[in-house]
Amino acid sequence: MKPIELKAPRLRGFGSRVSLGGKVSHYRRKQNIYTEGKPAYTLFYIQQGGVRLTTGSKPEDSAVTAILGVGDFFGELCLAGYPLRTSTAVALTSSSIRTIQKDKMLEILRKKAKVSNAFVAYLLSGVKNYQDHIAHLLTSSAEQRLARVLLRLTRLDRNGPAAVEIPVLSQHVLAAMVGTTRSRVNLLMNRFRREGLVHYDGGLKVRPSLRKILKSH
Repeated sequence: MKPIELKAPRLRGFGSRVSLGGKVSHYRRKQNIYTEGKPAYTLFYIQQGGVRLTTGSKPEDSAVTAILGVGDFFGELCLAGYPLRTSTAVALTSSSIRTIQKDKMLEILRKKAKVSNAFVAYLLSGVKNYQDHIAHLLTSSAEQRLARVLLRLTRLDRNGPAAVEIPVLSQHVLAAMVGTTRSRVNLLMNRFRREGLVHYDGGLKVRPSLRKILKSH
């Protein structure tokens, strides 16, 4: 399984400072925004909520490649000339997402140097974070990787306070994010619950004390 890429930082307030045009659409939890292999003429900016990206033509073979939150773009590969979607985008929570036409975004980047520089810096930060993530995969245990994913889900909106309750995800999805098996995730989640690091009460609640797992071993 290919584990998750934890992208950061975001272009905070980008949508309010720059007129991106396009339409804001609202998606319910688990609703597809686009699917792999479809034509790619647009990119997207998350104004509220969160999105996960997966790759793989079959559900049983799919891998979660990113979790994105407020201030993140996705579908931006269309700007580089990719004609088809290389992933499937699914809403993690009830989300408000702006759809931006490829031609409109290219025009903004050509005419506004500051915006272009900020966008390039955003993309490069994602590359650096991906490199850091690969290093974590080589040095971190599955327990630490799972803790990192759960803590990431509490901060889909980095401008707001950390969420106590996170989006409900199946252990199969969590396993794809962490890069391990579902049975291993089940074992670790039970351990976290016994230690009081997570709590189930209608939803999954993450305690700040889960951060201690990142410093263990």
